[in-house]
Amino acid sequence: MRTVAIGDIHGGLRALTQVLNKVEVKDEDTLIFMGDYVDGWSESAQVIQFLIELSEKINCVFIKGNHDVWCENWLRSEDVNPVWYIHGGKETIESYELFSEEEKKQHLAFFENMPLYHLDDENRLFVHAGFTSMHGVAKEVYKETFYFDRTLWEMALTLDKSISEDALVYPKRLKHYKEIYIGHTPTTNFNSNVPMHAANVWNIDTGAAFKGKVSAMDLSSKEVFQSDNLPALYPDEKGRNKD
Repeated sequence: MRTVAIGDIHGGLRALTQVLNKVEVKDEDTLIFMGDYVDGWSESAQVIQFLIELSEKINCVFIKGNHDVWCENWLRSEDVNPVWYIHGGKETIESYELFSEEEKKQHLAFFENMPLYHLDDENRLFVHAGFTSMHGVAKEVYKETFYFDRTLWEMALTLDKSISEDALVYPKRLKHYKEIYIGHTPTTNFNSNVPMHAANVWNIDTGAAFKGKVSAMDLSSKEVFQSDNLPALYPDEKGRNKD
């Protein structure tokens, strides 16, 4: 019985299925997805359909990311956010061309039911981006923080390793949870193509939206499973790359 966290997918169904095959998912496993299922590669709608069907067989938790919020709003109202459109929304809209209105409604319900964070029975926190309240996620004032914040990761990265956890200046945000798992900020921004660890925070977004991979991690063993680089799986597409 394993718990496996899976990083940002961004419409890369080929990468997602590749990673799950490497994980060799068993019926008793729990899969926790860190958000941003859509926007980038050409199979966003297909990713959502796949995840809906997967959740009927395997215990899954689907955290909501910022790209998922944009897609949810479009499915609800057909209003096209211009920021979303240029950051992968165009490809997501195109991926829905062959989906019926009923299927779109099912996908909308799927997005609407996604939690903004998940806390498991081992006091491990899963959130797409981060949080800012020193009192923990339950006291976060603005829900947008859960899918947009980058300060949690920046703080963990720059934290002086010589500061002990019982020191007065040790960040209170980090003390609430045994471990914190995030996506949202690609590790490729820091020249790493594998998940990164800082303090008690694990970042498993390995740049699938751009030139990186989709990654999964067994939380007990910390074994990492990865897809090929997304441009190799979608050679005729750019994803969210500008060149």
